[in-house]
Amino acid sequence: MASDNAVLCPSAQPEWEGAQVIGVMAGTPERPEMAYLNTPQPVTEHVLAMAGPVTPAEVFRFSAPCACSGCGHFAAEASKCRLAEKVVRFTPSVTEQLPVCAIRADCRWWNQEGKAACFRCPQVVTNNLKPSDEMRLAADYGVI
Repeated sequence: MASDNAVLCPSAQPEWEGAQVIGVMAGTPERPEMAYLNTPQPVTEHVLAMAGPVTPAEVFRFSAPCACSGCGHFAAEASKCRLAEKVVRFTPSVTEQLPVCAIRADCRWWNQEGKAACFRCPQVVTNNLKPSDEMRLAADYGVI
């Protein structure tokens, strides 16, 4: 795995330094599914405005360098992402094949959890206003 500074979070916020668009959310609120971009795209005001009237993180998925200890999901003592771990533990697989993903080689979730994270990644909505019970558990900072 690359050093922590080179590792990318696949569920970043658009305002994080180095953020890029890696996918567009499709599907339904009950069954979201990310359409992966072949090449990450820069975050621009134009791209962010395309999400209106909802927030960009409801429509797009962003990657950015992992914030490590600056993120509530990061377990510094183990140098791992608890969100990735809990997405694998609590949510079902939504694909049986690895999605075509432009950031896989540098993705923290892939490097930490392997295929299991990739099989669940398409359903992750960064700002999910209607999360399933399983996704709610995975995103809860208090659940270990």
